[in-house]
Amino acid sequence: MDTRSFRKWQTLLVLAILCVWALPPAIAQTPLASQPSPATNYVVGAQDMLTITSYDQADLSGKFTVEADGTFTYPMIGRVKAGGMTLRQVEAQVKKQLKDEGFFNNPQITVSMDQYRSQKIFVVGEVRTPGPYPLSGDMNLIEALARAGSTLPTASGEAVIVHPTSEHVTGPVLPNQEDADNIVRIDLRDLQNGSLSQNASLRDGDTIFVPRAESVYVFGQVKNPGAYALQQKNTTVLQALSLAGGVTDRGSTGRIRIARMVKGEKQEFRVKLSDIVQPGDTIIVQERFF
Repeated sequence: MDTRSFRKWQTLLVLAILCVWALPPAIAQTPLASQPSPATNYVVGAQDMLTITSYDQADLSGKFTVEADGTFTYPMIGRVKAGGMTLRQVEAQVKKQLKDEGFFNNPQITVSMDQYRSQKIFVVGEVRTPGPYPLSGDMNLIEALARAGSTLPTASGEAVIVHPTSEHVTGPVLPNQEDADNIVRIDLRDLQNGSLSQNASLRDGDTIFVPRAESVYVFGQVKNPGAYALQQKNTTVLQALSLAGGVTDRGSTGRIRIARMVKGEKQEFRVKLSDIVQPGDTIIVQERFF
């Protein structure tokens, strides 16, 4: 081996070692073969399309659509039940029928998902592209919101997951106080800050509802007066002023008033920068005395 080839081999070896060191410990110590596919636990249903690969006979490989009765037709063995089964169970069923009918002693096949069609979720509210989406594998909240194009600037800091109360759901179901046991509320800011415990798994028929944020109004001596969405709880006066670009050179942070409806009556009172605002408040920044 010449010097140039040796150096090239040495460089590749060092890069390979660095790549292994860069992996998180849980991943670096887990063999790839032992990591389950996200679709492993997916329950197959009508209209799903399966890809079956045969290593014994090439012409047995192909794509097969599950029909309304939960079965599909496979060469040589005819009807195979798939509805209500996981991919591994379907795989075992095909192998069993091939073996029982005497075609192979030890069939070598794999079954995977080609198109998810039987299960769906609904994403509605303050997202860019609301609508139904196929439920694929072990889909979670982050994936669902990403498919819907993420949340809008007008969205609140919360997502509400409504689990269906019946088996056959044809459209989105909005949260109802009577079904509190079937509702999960997720703080999107915790999720954005890396709290994966908030990244809930989804199931067939779930509705993800992202409500519109309530507004606060900022007027007077601020740079950009107007209405602003309260996207987090316990927003202070100072934070609300920052949404409006802050106080102008003529404004006084010591002369701030809030107009608020209390029991149907409008009330005004002075506030400090650390006070908490309420939805619907009107913040008025007055001019300096000199």
